[in-house]
Amino acid sequence: MNPQNANTEIQYTFKIFRFDPDVDSSPRYDTFVKTYPRGRTVLEALLNIHDTEDDSIAVRYSCRSAVCGSCGMLVNGAPVLACRTQLTNLIGDQVLIEPLPNMDIIRDMVVDMKPFWEAYRRVEPWLHVNGDRPEKERLQSHRQVSSLDPYVNCILCACCYGACPVVRFQEQYLGPAAIAKLFRFMQDSRDQRGPQFLEKMNNPQGLWGCHTIFRCVDACPKDIRPTDTIEALRRRLMVYKFKKLFRMV
Repeated sequence: MNPQNANTEIQYTFKIFRFDPDVDSSPRYDTFVKTYPRGRTVLEALLNIHDTEDDSIAVRYSCRSAVCGSCGMLVNGAPVLACRTQLTNLIGDQVLIEPLPNMDIIRDMVVDMKPFWEAYRRVEPWLHVNGDRPEKERLQSHRQVSSLDPYVNCILCACCYGACPVVRFQEQYLGPAAIAKLFRFMQDSRDQRGPQFLEKMNNPQGLWGCHTIFRCVDACPKDIRPTDTIEALRRRLMVYKFKKLFRMV
């Protein structure tokens, strides 16, 4: 890259969603025209607008390093982490910033994640082990650890939950993040709950709610493929059901 181009400043037009349900009767969009150098993220731009233009803008963030998952929001219609989304990677100079869908709005870009966390708790996202605590740690082979690598990086940002069209119409659906986290634990060699645990998710609110549209795959900032985990758990459930049926015959 030409060093001069690296320092070039670009003018952007930001349209930012604004809504406080305790005060406003309906949402609105506020417009700000700002100029930033290359390398500026959407979150950095939002915080700058907050500091220099309107300090009433509400946005949730913490680590600024794509670790905590706090700054999930819609940018130009796509669920993203604002802290890792570069302005220069967007198409054009128009930046539309909105809250994640499928959750009630607390204020502006801050949404109520209660249904997301309730779904997460329903899958019991921890290791299920039988018997007393062992004297030594439960060791895993390198192969067993490697089998978990594609699934352990979920930061629970809810981008996939906001992208999921099923959640919009089926409020009790677990959603892709919860099911992917369930797969992560059931895939763990130390987990002893067994496939019978999946009977709890054998319904349209669980494993059979997904329509395999793959929007969750597109939305995940950590390149996890929740749809693949849903399909894998469906297969595991069906194998268990068939084996159970044949044992009864």
